[in-house]
Amino acid sequence: MPPTLVVMARFSVRPRWLLLTAFAGLAVLLAGCSDVRYLAQAAGGQLELLRRARPVAAVLADPQTPAETRRKLELVGRVRAFAVREQSAGGLGLPDHGSFQSYVELGRPAVVWNVFRAPELSINLYTSCFPVAGCVGYRGYFREADAQAYAGSRRAAGEDVTVGGVSAYSTLGYLRDPVLSSMLSASDASLIRTIIHELSHPSLYVAGDTIFNESYATALEEEGMRRWLAAHGTPELREQDRLAQERAAGFEALLLRTRTELERLYAQPLPPAELRAGKQRVLDSLQAQYATLKTSWGGYSGYDGWFARGVNNASLGAVAAYASLVPDFQRLLARVGGDIPAFIAGAKACAAQPQAERQKCLRGEGT
Repeated sequence: MPPTLVVMARFSVRPRWLLLTAFAGLAVLLAGCSDVRYLAQAAGGQLELLRRARPVAAVLADPQTPAETRRKLELVGRVRAFAVREQSAGGLGLPDHGSFQSYVELGRPAVVWNVFRAPELSINLYTSCFPVAGCVGYRGYFREADAQAYAGSRRAAGEDVTVGGVSAYSTLGYLRDPVLSSMLSASDASLIRTIIHELSHPSLYVAGDTIFNESYATALEEEGMRRWLAAHGTPELREQDRLAQERAAGFEALLLRTRTELERLYAQPLPPAELRAGKQRVLDSLQAQYATLKTSWGGYSGYDGWFARGVNNASLGAVAAYASLVPDFQRLLARVGGDIPAFIAGAKACAAQPQAERQKCLRGEGT
């Protein structure tokens, strides 16, 4: 989100790759970026959020607050308390960095719009590098018009480009992140998962290792959701979560297969014209397979927006198995008997290893 940035907002539930967390605001605040205009919009956007934030308690006490906003904020408060409460008291024991205790009504469907770019005949995203966040495959803008303007300039240069709205992002505990109105459009199950996932990120972040970071937060999200459902779940919430996760897994698998097809195609020593024709065949096949998948879902259209933005190398380049290490993190959690503070300490120890050794560490190999 993270991602999953929540990279693509507005889905009722996000595939793992959509859990990429958008660190754009923090990254540019700390970056020595030569693009002053980009730096200014990102810093200004972050500061505007802080300026507009109201304490959740005040929003709940305001008689003008819509009933559904009130209900969702109360749910966020319960999930937040559950996440940071000591395990001995029935919580998860996550560190409390003060996030999600204020609220911002954005008046727009997303907080940030991320621009992804890729070459015409490659699935590999162009990256931007910042202190703290490391290198990421997108640039985030607080105004959609700015994102679209940048995207347009890159399309004119012959690149594949896509723009996706972001409903939430983490500043890794450097700032007290507010609840955003864009987060509240999600289903209850998705909102619960988002809160746990985002509260997990500040406890461990490794610059430049997205798979490690997102797998870590996803493992905590999975365990947190399991415990939430055990303690507070209703049959309706359990079914909502099951169905959403099933659809997300199917959609993600479809996109990963398509990404792999394009990677194989571009690796062939073919003339550009043949590669372009092959690319179009793969993308046409993706559309047909998605139509079949929707039929199996009874016509559920929650992912139509992703296709409506246009499918190309950039949109598929943003898709990766970002949660591929989740089983290894789950093994670590099992080895410490489900103790989450001990799990965090173990994950930090593995994060301190060279990148090539981290997976072995998570598996307990050589220890």
